[in-house]
Amino acid sequence: MKDDIINVLKNSDKALDIYELQDLLRINSVEETKEFIENLKQLEDDVIVYHSNKDKYMLLENSHLRKGIMRANKKGFGFVEIENLEDDVYIAQDNMNGAIHDDIVLVEITSKMTLDRLEGRVLKVLKRQVQKYIGEINFDKKGLGHLTLDDKKIKLEIVISKEDSLNAVDGHKVVVELGKKINNSKYEGKVVEIIGHKNDPGVDILSIVHKYNINVDFPEDVKEEVKNIPMEVLDYDMHGRKDLRKLEIFTIDGDDTKDIDDAISIKKLPNGHYELGVHIADVSYYVKEGSPLDNEAMERGTSVYLVDRVIPMLPHELSNGICSLNPNVDRLAISCVMEFDGAGKQLNYEIFPSVIRSRIQMTYKKVNSILEKNIVPEGYEPYEKSLRLMAELAQILRKAKIKRGYIDFGVDEAKILVDENCVPTEVVLRDRGIGENLIEDFMIAANECVATHIYFMNLPFIYRVHEVPKEEKIRSFLGFIGSLGYQIPGDIKDTRPTTMQRLLKFLEDKPEFKILSSLLLRSMQKAVYKPENLGHYGLASKCYTHFTSPIRRYPDTTVHRLLHTYLFDGKIDMATIHKWEEKLIYIADHSSARERASVDCEREVEDMKMAEYMEGHIGEVYEGMISSVTSFGMFVELDNLIEGLVPLRDMPDFFHYDEDHMTLTGEKSHIKYSIGERVVVKVVRASKEDKTIDFEIVRKVQ
Repeated sequence: MKDDIINVLKNSDKALDIYELQDLLRINSVEETKEFIENLKQLEDDVIVYHSNKDKYMLLENSHLRKGIMRANKKGFGFVEIENLEDDVYIAQDNMNGAIHDDIVLVEITSKMTLDRLEGRVLKVLKRQVQKYIGEINFDKKGLGHLTLDDKKIKLEIVISKEDSLNAVDGHKVVVELGKKINNSKYEGKVVEIIGHKNDPGVDILSIVHKYNINVDFPEDVKEEVKNIPMEVLDYDMHGRKDLRKLEIFTIDGDDTKDIDDAISIKKLPNGHYELGVHIADVSYYVKEGSPLDNEAMERGTSVYLVDRVIPMLPHELSNGICSLNPNVDRLAISCVMEFDGAGKQLNYEIFPSVIRSRIQMTYKKVNSILEKNIVPEGYEPYEKSLRLMAELAQILRKAKIKRGYIDFGVDEAKILVDENCVPTEVVLRDRGIGENLIEDFMIAANECVATHIYFMNLPFIYRVHEVPKEEKIRSFLGFIGSLGYQIPGDIKDTRPTTMQRLLKFLEDKPEFKILSSLLLRSMQKAVYKPENLGHYGLASKCYTHFTSPIRRYPDTTVHRLLHTYLFDGKIDMATIHKWEEKLIYIADHSSARERASVDCEREVEDMKMAEYMEGHIGEVYEGMISSVTSFGMFVELDNLIEGLVPLRDMPDFFHYDEDHMTLTGEKSHIKYSIGERVVVKVVRASKEDKTIDFEIVRKVQ
């Protein structure tokens, strides 16, 4: 009946009341009327049909109303993200109607759809997605607790009685559950967890971790399950596996890496070709489908890497122990052994379960010492020849990737160094050398190999997809760089990866390249997980998955489980296929959502620690580049990637903002600031609590 109701409303040129709907549907009996009202209510709850204040019904898609997610600003206004609508809808503070950050809301668009900026008002909060809030509790003289929320974008007043405070004291960071609504933006709350005192080391980071619903501790049933998992490989574990323990296999990772899930081997074949082995920890052997351990790993979706800690997807007994490819111990793996010719073309491959024994745990720093400086560290002498052969193959594979359109944005990453109390001591650029690129190239090759194999078997699978950028985003970027005086040669309507590659090549010698490449990257779509193969644009790959990091990513664990099911156990019956067709939809969506939460958490922690670092450098002068220009000021990025705002309110002139050219021009001084310009700035303010840094311009760099 739902379809009938939708069809009637779709074909109507006006909103209908319940009696008009009933007549058009020719409903007469009591049973039909009851079913009709239930279905109409369900369509209303699902926000497919809108029920107006005048008791009229219309399809939401035919109205001036839209459903979306509120993205609030700490100043009180917000923007609503609406699916299939390119621009967000601006909501003034007076039109928020009690909506807060992350609410799903019903919005009335009040401006004309043809205007540059869409404006609207919130009619109704459909769903309050966040039910728990993080903040600092303090008690008044009457003993009533008041929560100062960490997230300044959320405009709520939450009061907590002594009985509902879990005996928290002033200054405790707490997790609070919303209770009874007192008025539009005031609620009663209940403390459900005390994170710690705000002055305790590490509590600042834990507060952010809780905000993103990232589990720190493992449930008791998971801990019990782990107790029953052997912490060494037993004889029966090796049954049906290829024994590679005599092969020269080793790992290359960061200095402090403890969760090692990939190992490599290489051989030059008699025909002059290369045989590359990528051996990945067989996590799915220990993490059984549907077990408490598996359910918790799926819920977490990913490990989270923060400045002073790792919050693992799997307990340490697995992530640093039996699943980690530690040196000189037997470990279970899934091996992908590939043959490449001198042009980087894959000629043959084999995917199989194995048992391996890594010879040495290498570090990027020491590998780079060999490959970049010809200095062989102690203990690495037996592996020098293999490493040089690997570097040779990696260079061939990289050239082949670049030829097909692989896009290297060359984006730098910051590394924040902290002391034993988690206080930042230095912010530096993260090193990236031949060793890091080598591992990246080999892992990409293995991921493509596994994805392509299952794709041609036409079986349900989980892919890592990166879709073609939207044409209007690229056109907007081209319009902007055109305003800087750069005219791109050739046909830019062609959105193949090679075109983006050519665009980056054209820009690489420009002084603003670092900022422009970052802006172009932001014009791209986000990479996500999907149960259908849509290709990976950034890698110029027709078929791609994540197979190589099952200790820290749940999709990789799922890929391993599917390899066991389809290839090693031969289960490809219809019941198995139907099961995975349904299950992979949820796994892909949930994993993408948890990945976004993890990335956002990592960024917020970095923003906070950078602001804390700059609190100790007020008054100091640095050189940087203007990374963004807005109507309220300009952002300047320092060479170590710390970014701060130069607010217009602090500037000694009235500046006109040109949105098209992203410039600010002084009315009296005629000084013009443009994106990409280098400037000298002084740190005038920094707030760890607000995660903000303010600069003032000292001068331009000539």
